[in-house]
Amino acid sequence: MNMQQDNESIKKSEGNSEGEVQAYGLKKNDHIQVLCCSGSACYESGSLNIIDRFIRVIAEHRLGSHVDVVATGCFGFCAKGPIVRIMPDNTTYVHVRPEDVDDIVKTHIINGELLDRLQYVDFTAHQLMDDSKHWSSYPKQLSMDAMLHDYIYEIGGKKFLSVLSYEINPEKCKGCSACKRNCPSSAIVGDLRQPHLINPYKCTCCGHCTTRCRFGAIHGPVGALSERNYVEDLLVDVADPDKIVVAQTAPAVRYALGEAFDLPPGTIVTGKMITALRKVGVDYVFDTDFGADITIMEEAAEIVDRLRKFIAGDKYVKIPITTSCCPAWVNFFENEYPDLREYPSTCKSPAQMLGAVLKTYWAQRMGIPRENLVVVSVMPCISKKYECARDEFINDGTPDVDYSITTIELAELIHRMNINFDRLRDTEFDSPLGDPSGAGTIFGTTGGVMEAVLRTVYEEFTGKTLECIVFEQVRGLDGIREATIDLNGFELKVCVVNTLANARIVMDKLRAGEMDYHVIEVMACPGGCIGGTGQPYHHGDIEVIKARQRAIYSEDTGKKLRKSHDNPVIQRLYHEFLGEPLKGKAHDLLHTKYRDKSIL
Repeated sequence: MNMQQDNESIKKSEGNSEGEVQAYGLKKNDHIQVLCCSGSACYESGSLNIIDRFIRVIAEHRLGSHVDVVATGCFGFCAKGPIVRIMPDNTTYVHVRPEDVDDIVKTHIINGELLDRLQYVDFTAHQLMDDSKHWSSYPKQLSMDAMLHDYIYEIGGKKFLSVLSYEINPEKCKGCSACKRNCPSSAIVGDLRQPHLINPYKCTCCGHCTTRCRFGAIHGPVGALSERNYVEDLLVDVADPDKIVVAQTAPAVRYALGEAFDLPPGTIVTGKMITALRKVGVDYVFDTDFGADITIMEEAAEIVDRLRKFIAGDKYVKIPITTSCCPAWVNFFENEYPDLREYPSTCKSPAQMLGAVLKTYWAQRMGIPRENLVVVSVMPCISKKYECARDEFINDGTPDVDYSITTIELAELIHRMNINFDRLRDTEFDSPLGDPSGAGTIFGTTGGVMEAVLRTVYEEFTGKTLECIVFEQVRGLDGIREATIDLNGFELKVCVVNTLANARIVMDKLRAGEMDYHVIEVMACPGGCIGGTGQPYHHGDIEVIKARQRAIYSEDTGKKLRKSHDNPVIQRLYHEFLGEPLKGKAHDLLHTKYRDKSIL
């Protein structure tokens, strides 16, 4: 049946049996959701182009305050894709093409009229079916419930699989484009002085947009974990007599926290930070730098393993290997380079590694049931909030790290509790998981992960003692830095990248087969974690970043132990509990896998 020719002979479905148009337009409803199926079949049929077109057309019509575009999981009727569903009237359009989007917006969204030519025709009932619940074959095609619980998004009492991303509140957005100019993944679209929109397939949850917005218009990520302040959760947990609350603090936090109390950038406030957390009510305070030492043990072993296979002629080993401790970077390559997801290290981030060790090794030694132990991370990074909710970091029903607060949120809490930060005495991290090497300390700056891992890779690969442990070649703040390291005759080619814009340049070369690096470090934020979106904002002042970086290197210089594998506490942890790096319990507890999020 040709639908255009025989349209008049086809009856309306039961919901419209009297010919009454039941579509909701802007005249009838203030808010409409456009749900674009992005399951595998619809994705292959071009749903991303449809999503992009909806975002642009809605922006052109200045409808951002009235219409949301949501990328969902499979609706279950793959043969009719790409599928678009309009809520709240639940009208479902099939075989939608990008060129149909203008008609859907003008006819349905603006005027509230059904677009017959895109409705499903049920030939059993010989009817146009605008509401999918009436489709005779639809129940047979329903997919299983989505297993990725962190993507469940609820609209009007119905749950859909959605992509994690930030959202812009159109009622608050002034269209200044500050977020758009600073988005490293080009996820934000919109005309000047008009509400902007975020493409969920490009958003990495890095949080850079939130630091640039002066109007509080940006929130998210949608679908699971809101970019919310977990300070209230922390206060509830420290007040619960049945809970043991452990805080771990990232390397970069201690070099920026003082700025919130009018101290110069780069002031090292480690001891006061620990004391402040104890005054808040935290029971134990450990150092994420120690988690960085664990990461080096695993990542160095992984690098050496791949290098030896590569040198032996293994055609299947993935070289270069990239770092994996930055969650925004992980999001970026899962979203945009899923075909290259076997190249990154499988190591969890230092915070997640330490969380896993705390909830197993340490909890067992202390006799604390896992369900009674709360691990909160204090991070320079907004994206760490998302990382805590990833399914692979949840074990025995509880996350390895329960939630994360930022440097700024910790400062606000200290102010809120009227703690006089300047007058606090210095205290030390709790032992034994608070005794890191200098290698763990330098994780907080761009080039730090590379330098830390080189200190261990050199000795593991060559079997010789590394005398000069400072690798000036990888230090600095340039966006892309290259170096060649002599490993006893083998020339190891490394690359250090900071910002996702520069990461895109490198990944495009990797995809095209135009590079010969062996190891690549990537950090999403300018300067690395010291320039993170959860830190006191530096307002683009590079001298602030430089001061924080100098503080990191000065602490490393002052350490007696500057190689992760020389740390006796690390050695004991592996001897008593983890076994060998990259094997057995260490692999099961400290490594992860990545998703192809381009097809969600």
